[in-house]
Amino acid sequence: MNRPVERLEISMEELEDILERAKTGPLTEEECAKLHKAFETLMYVTDLVGDKDTTIARLRKILFGASTEKIRNVLGGESSKAVSSVEKTGEAGSAGKQPDDPAGEASQEKPKGHGRNGAEAFTGARRVCVEHGSLKPGQRCPKCGKGKIYRIKEPAVVVRITGQAPLEATVYEMERWRCNLCGEVFTAEAPEEVGPAKWDEAAASMVGLLKYGTGMPFHRLEQLQKSLGIPLPASTQWQMVKEAAEAIEPAWEELVREAAQGEVLHNDDTTAVILETIRERRKREQAEEAPEPGERTGTFTTGIVSVVGERRIALFLTGHQHAGENLRDVLLKRAAGLPAPIQMCDGLARNEPELPEELQVILSNCNAHARRQYVDVASRFPEECRHVLEVFRDVYHNDALARHRGMSPEERLAFHQAQSAARMEDLWRWMAEQLDEKKVEPNSGLGEAIRYTQKRWDRLTRFLEVPGVPLDNNAAERILKKAILSRKNSYFYKTSRGAHVGDMFMSLIHTAELVNANPFDYLTELQKHIKEVKINPSQWMPWNYRETMKG
Repeated sequence: MNRPVERLEISMEELEDILERAKTGPLTEEECAKLHKAFETLMYVTDLVGDKDTTIARLRKILFGASTEKIRNVLGGESSKAVSSVEKTGEAGSAGKQPDDPAGEASQEKPKGHGRNGAEAFTGARRVCVEHGSLKPGQRCPKCGKGKIYRIKEPAVVVRITGQAPLEATVYEMERWRCNLCGEVFTAEAPEEVGPAKWDEAAASMVGLLKYGTGMPFHRLEQLQKSLGIPLPASTQWQMVKEAAEAIEPAWEELVREAAQGEVLHNDDTTAVILETIRERRKREQAEEAPEPGERTGTFTTGIVSVVGERRIALFLTGHQHAGENLRDVLLKRAAGLPAPIQMCDGLARNEPELPEELQVILSNCNAHARRQYVDVASRFPEECRHVLEVFRDVYHNDALARHRGMSPEERLAFHQAQSAARMEDLWRWMAEQLDEKKVEPNSGLGEAIRYTQKRWDRLTRFLEVPGVPLDNNAAERILKKAILSRKNSYFYKTSRGAHVGDMFMSLIHTAELVNANPFDYLTELQKHIKEVKINPSQWMPWNYRETMKG
């Protein structure tokens, strides 16, 4: 690779001195410029050296001896991405593709989230402050005897993880006395913390979180608790979450209303099983009753992600309705006067809502679904699919750059129009050429993929026309995995009421996760403040309940 490199006069000692100062405070503009140029020089040398391992090792030793985040903040921009590339792949500018992978699907990058967690990640842990037994501020240094010691702001930390049952029980043995003459029995009073109920709010939150947050079925938790000596039958677990659902329902209803005000709404659905509906259908069949016109026998779970400013809200709705019908019911709660929201979904007609004239959406379709059509046939049409996938790769790269640079929706739109529009126009011409000149059989796998893309082209390219339109519907696909996980483990809901309880728990749990709130703590506080939640549910959302409690 031939590219000019500006000559930089700086010694290794001076570079290391700059990096040392970067650990304790901000650098001057001159120091930042020197560090930036030194990094570019090292990257350039890396490209020239045949055996890159030695150079990369030295680069890591010099640069990553300081905080990686600090280096990223100092360098910024494109060099920041190069640092990430070196950290993840060991090669500067690596594209992350295998040479034998025509679709560009393989990646050498390690998946995120598989390393050790630092102490700051344990937000729910109990904190214990341990004082030094013999040292005090201003005391002479025990080692040199000359300097004075001072307390370091950041303490040393040790994380100790202990095991316990998901649900614990306490048996209170209260003394009883009896009169030997009249036979009257006197029993000691139970402590105040016992309360009138058999379980507390945290226990119901834990069962709900395990069932609807992680997909653990009631019977599996029953087996686990039994093996730990604290039996908890599945019927008792259901009773716990059913009672808790009555406390959290006002918050769920408010969550639906808040979601209706979103600027962007993603929606999709997946199949669900409700035994009650299956039994009712079989009874009608045995009675030879004719189904009502338009009656739908299937049941589905709809996932909706509403983007409201910087916040994301997840909703789950299970029943006979499709995703478009459920989205319609949500949008009917939308405040009058708001601009038309953006709807993102795949190309299925059942995802599109039938709305009144005064309430319309800006409909856009998912580019990831269109791209998947070509990924599926890439092994049979490697060269043709390579061209299409490279176009999508460039568009997604531009979107990642816009996100990395913190562009506003209007700036992102202008950036895509400048950088992505030509690539999409090239793809449109290429698809027309393949079919018009009969280079591709229309009924082949590639032909069907091209016709799928052409049919939805206006909605697929909506991101080039309207600010804020996302490229794909991955947000809805991700939250639907939560419902699919529950379905794989539990298979079905017994009744429609059980499905509704599951929807409420899943919506509140996963919205709390999206806004970085603690879902266990949130569910517990909703149950502890039933009256307050009913009176003013808008103050008890996952993103503001903590401030409400402080007030």
